[in-house]
Amino acid sequence: MSERVALHCGVRWTTALLVAAAWSAARTAAEARDLRVDGPAGALHVTDGGSGPDLAVVFVPSLAGSADQWSAQLTHLRPRRRAVAIELRGHGRSEAPRDGRYDLDALADDVAAVADRLELRRFVLVGHSLGGGVALAYAARHPQQVAALLLADPIDDPSHRPPGASTPFVEKLEAQYSTQIEAYWSQILEGAAPGVRDAVVADLRKTPQAAVLGCLRAIDRFDASAALSRYPGPILSIVTRFNDVPSSLHRVAPSRVRSLRLDGTSHWLQMDNPTAFNRMLDDFIAAAR
Repeated sequence: MSERVALHCGVRWTTALLVAAAWSAARTAAEARDLRVDGPAGALHVTDGGSGPDLAVVFVPSLAGSADQWSAQLTHLRPRRRAVAIELRGHGRSEAPRDGRYDLDALADDVAAVADRLELRRFVLVGHSLGGGVALAYAARHPQQVAALLLADPIDDPSHRPPGASTPFVEKLEAQYSTQIEAYWSQILEGAAPGVRDAVVADLRKTPQAAVLGCLRAIDRFDASAALSRYPGPILSIVTRFNDVPSSLHRVAPSRVRSLRLDGTSHWLQMDNPTAFNRMLDDFIAAAR
């Protein structure tokens, strides 16, 4: 073999090794770690993966949700930045709270415990449904840590509903929980993509009744307007047809909460149309500082 050919083959071999090493490093960075974090009232399940110089993103699932409901977003982000998903107390693989508390400030304390344990100093926070309320509660108490707040079809502001509007629903749940909760989930799962309904209902059935009822009662006591006033950073609410009423956050505070609408999905928009949702997420993150 001539010296020139040998040199050429050597360069090609070295380049192939470098490319393989880069892919291996990217794959390793994207792999998730399942962690148990000591929360203020019990152990919390967290999935953590990805790395990079840019802001990390922390995801909070919905009522009766799990970290798996953010799978498409975690997979999308982790090749280039850190992405973390938290399962709230009494949800998924997290323990039920020893103190029995499900108010949104207590749930926000779970987020704080995870942020402290993972040494997340500043990050983009994303919450779906109840998780949107939890994310807002956390941002209101830790505004310097939240670079930007994205709410996916979040809970509304109960102070802008008619008085006692949710009381009949909660009373029906207390009387006939399994029948009533699954009937309600069926309503807001209308338009779900194939497979999404089964995954969401499976998560619901795994969630203790005490956690679901405790969180629903807590939502009625949440002062969303006060929380919005305490967080000065950018807020985007991506909403579906289920979340366009006078008490919706983007209606209550249009000057503070920018909104985008994503049609053709169920309430679980990030699972039904991850391509569109991830595009909105990317644009929002790109503007965060």
